[in-house]
Amino acid sequence: MEIFQNTNFDFLGRRRYFIALSLVLMVVGAVSLILKGGPKLGIDFKGGTLVYAKFKESPKLDDIRSALTSQGLSVATLQPFEEAGGSHELKIDLDLSEEAALTSGKEVITRTLHTLYPGQEGKLDFNNASPEAVADRLKSNGKLAGSGLSSEEIEKSATALVAFRDAPPRSGLLKEFSEAASVPGVNPDIISALQEEAYLGDFTIRGIEVVGPKVGADLQWQALKATLFALGAMLLYIAFRFESVYGVAAVIAVFHDVFVTVGFFSLFDREIELTVIAALLTLVGYSMNDTIVIFDRMRENLKLTRRTSLEALMNQSLNQTLARSVLTSGLTFIAVLCLFLFGGEVLRGFSFALVVGVVVGSYSSIFVASPIVLWWRSAAYARVAKGRAAR
Repeated sequence: MEIFQNTNFDFLGRRRYFIALSLVLMVVGAVSLILKGGPKLGIDFKGGTLVYAKFKESPKLDDIRSALTSQGLSVATLQPFEEAGGSHELKIDLDLSEEAALTSGKEVITRTLHTLYPGQEGKLDFNNASPEAVADRLKSNGKLAGSGLSSEEIEKSATALVAFRDAPPRSGLLKEFSEAASVPGVNPDIISALQEEAYLGDFTIRGIEVVGPKVGADLQWQALKATLFALGAMLLYIAFRFESVYGVAAVIAVFHDVFVTVGFFSLFDREIELTVIAALLTLVGYSMNDTIVIFDRMRENLKLTRRTSLEALMNQSLNQTLARSVLTSGLTFIAVLCLFLFGGEVLRGFSFALVVGVVVGSYSSIFVASPIVLWWRSAAYARVAKGRAAR
């Protein structure tokens, strides 16, 4: 499929403008990182306690923050977000530096939410109960005990009720007991007993993550090593496959891509988590592949044509690979954009890195890597010509 035929864009003739744009993006990102004390690290790297909660109504952000702060906890992030179906989600991130405080922080968050959203005394909070707790309550109900149901049947019903509660679109939060009437194996007697023994809380804890500071520091170092090793291995491969100048240019372009992407994370105040590191490594491979395709065409044209100037020959190579670059990058961009828009909050950081990275990676292959090769080769030719003239 050819969407561009016989194009003749002067990419390298405007290279100074694009290099200036790259420098501006890198400087802006660097300033943002300096002002904010470095990238905003997720719990994977800095350690702490992370709780995901879901509410029936919009959460009381100010009350939750004040209650946690009053108990001596440092709230690093209190981030609300919406998912499909209009659910009210909240991410509570406690910035804890001591191992002993991690577990207590988790307990304080749970206790604080129960204080702000009080339930019915003496009854079980079904939205935060385990299958075992639900089964125990049902077994203790006098009416259900006389219904002839065995303990095994009650336990199976409790497990089915909790599984129904946790399945989408409820995702852990049941609003009415009548919703569970359609659960297979659950009869009206069980629903009636459940209404007597339990209530439906205004929130549910969807997930809790606890990472110690030592583990977080180790993950930081591992992520840095993975990125550096990837860049080093690609430098060696391209230097062997082409020439050292191509390897240097490609690695500089990839470093540019990663730095600009991290700068965008800082500008938009997004956390860098393990999934983001995976996205950055994906970006490294994607951008490098795009650069290699262009470099390979340049090398072929250099062998076939000797009379054309170096800049014109490189422009010709860029135009010849333009259709392929636009199609590949365009389709990839559409895919990652859909992932960003509809993939949910869990994948938001990963998809944001790819959305930015695909655009920046395609840009750098043309406007960063290629000008570096042109400058390097032009300087080499000038030195050779100067040497010949001196003779």
